Amino acid sequence: MFSIIQAAGWPIWPLMGCSILALALVIERFVSLRTAKIAPPRLLEEVLNVSRTAVPAPEVITQLAQNSALGEVLASGLRMLSLNPRCSEDDLRSGMEGTGRVVAHRLERYLSALATIASAAPLMGLFGTVVGMIEIFGSQTSAGGATGGNPAQLAHGISVALYNTAFGLIIAIPSLIFWRYFRATVDAYLLTLELASERLARHLNTLRK
Repeated sequence: MFSIIQAAGWPIWPLMGCSILALALVIERFVSLRTAKIAPPRLLEEVLNVSRTAVPAPEVITQLAQNSALGEVLASGLRMLSLNPRCSEDDLRSGMEGTGRVVAHRLERYLSALATIASAAPLMGLFGTVVGMIEIFGSQTSAGGATGGNPAQLAHGISVALYNTAFGLIIAIPSLIFWRYFRATVDAYLLTLELASERLARHLNTLRK
């Protein structure tokens, strides 16, 4: 592995840094976007059952907010109704929507960085290719100005060009795939949160009447 890095020349080091950062972001998103931390399957039904006759106690609402992202959105509606039982349905919905936007921002964290790596890695590989091509052309002229050839420098220039192109694509393709996967996962979670908050808003509106 070290011999490959050495053959690829100094332009490979920024690509290596991008690969490490991309791997860290992918692992972090896999851990953070687990279903149990975002939208537990039966949480909404439990909240509806607990609030069937009255708004739960503040301790229960606080515990719900700490449960998951979905719990945080649902707890905001319950807390608003607990603090102001006469609040309008529009205020109730806007309160949950505000919390939902905060949660959405948290779910989308680091996705732009992963997308940037997916876009920049091929360009960084292309930069390494250009550096290798410069070395190749430089090897065709001897120090005295006569046209000749330096096989070692020529081989090194080819290695720099090819290795950097390959590394750029190796980093960009998985980064793009994971970015699209996480983007679709976040969109699915946001739809789940939106539908759940809509259902809770209708339930709480019925509870007030």
